Amino acid sequence: MRDGRIVDNPFMNRSLQWDIFCKVIDNFGDIGVCWRLAADLASRGHRVRLWVDDASALAWMAPDGCKNVQVIPWTEPLDLTRANLALHPADVLIESFGCEIAPEFIAYSAEQASATGIKPVWVNLEYLSAEPYVERCHALPSQVRHGPAAGWTKWFFYPGFNNLTGGLLREPGLLERQARFDCSAWLATQGIAPAGEKRVSLFCYEPPALNGLLTQLSQQGLDGAPVRLLVTAGRAQKAVKNFFNDKTSLVRNQSANSLLSISYLGYLAQADFDPLLWACDLNFVRGEDSLVRALWSGKPFVWQLYPQMDNAHLPKLDAFLGMLEAPPSLQRIHQAWNAADSVHGPVKLSLPDLAAWQNCAVAARSRLMAREDLGSRLIGFVAKKR
Repeated sequence: MRDGRIVDNPFMNRSLQWDIFCKVIDNFGDIGVCWRLAADLASRGHRVRLWVDDASALAWMAPDGCKNVQVIPWTEPLDLTRANLALHPADVLIESFGCEIAPEFIAYSAEQASATGIKPVWVNLEYLSAEPYVERCHALPSQVRHGPAAGWTKWFFYPGFNNLTGGLLREPGLLERQARFDCSAWLATQGIAPAGEKRVSLFCYEPPALNGLLTQLSQQGLDGAPVRLLVTAGRAQKAVKNFFNDKTSLVRNQSANSLLSISYLGYLAQADFDPLLWACDLNFVRGEDSLVRALWSGKPFVWQLYPQMDNAHLPKLDAFLGMLEAPPSLQRIHQAWNAADSVHGPVKLSLPDLAAWQNCAVAARSRLMAREDLGSRLIGFVAKKR
């Protein structure tokens, strides 16, 4: 062991067959994380089969696919004839976010293990959180007690923000790619000309505070400057259009004195979501994958968690803000943005706040960049368990 990494282990350099199972619940978060993990593993020389019950989002999320990633329909019952299983037996099984791997695949894997004497490493990839339980539960074993894989061990793998967890997804060369980013050229691809505006991206659900934010931006701009709001496709776009009751692709000057202009974006591939964040002065993001990308961008951001009954998501928010070392103004806007009602009043933005949030974002990125990424930790973890 050196600096938390495995050394002199032959499995670290071996190309493995990974089978990732994904159930798409809603909002594309599950498939987004699973695709990013699959592509990251493939870029490191591994082979990946991604079994997914609804791969339709990949048409825009990853239109070019990825070498060494095979997307296979997760049918019921599972059609094992599609996947060339005999050619590359599974070395690693990943069940994402609590989904249960198809029983037909477990039976096949058990049959292969009986013939070869080698069991695949079975990993349950969990949700991202900064809450204390993540450190306690990361890498814990759970014995399989029933079925053809009885006696096998399933391992819980928790993404996280420190060295006691599984880390965050981050592909090699990310900062170098950002350093080469041509903002004006990317804006041109979206039909936007730089015009002395503050740029704000909006990727959200339907927070009650949204109406207050849109009103304030329209009346006050951002620190008195005009604002260009770049609204992502889907739920965010629908919510904004409902507020303005406007169906055009570009809204300019909602009233004679408005400081707000709006550009409605099409669905963005994962490769284009990073440039959106890099091009903006402030980013509103939602869910797990976009939060991690916002952290890597080093730009000020506000995160919306998936709303849960009885505000069960708020302790998760508080734990994240503590990890982030967020200044008070950034804590307040997060609490307002994630509130179940508008009791906090309009969301207040100002340039001094943005400067503080920028410092916070850069400091957090620096801390997190110094830690090993999730793909590297996962590969090292699998090497220890084989």
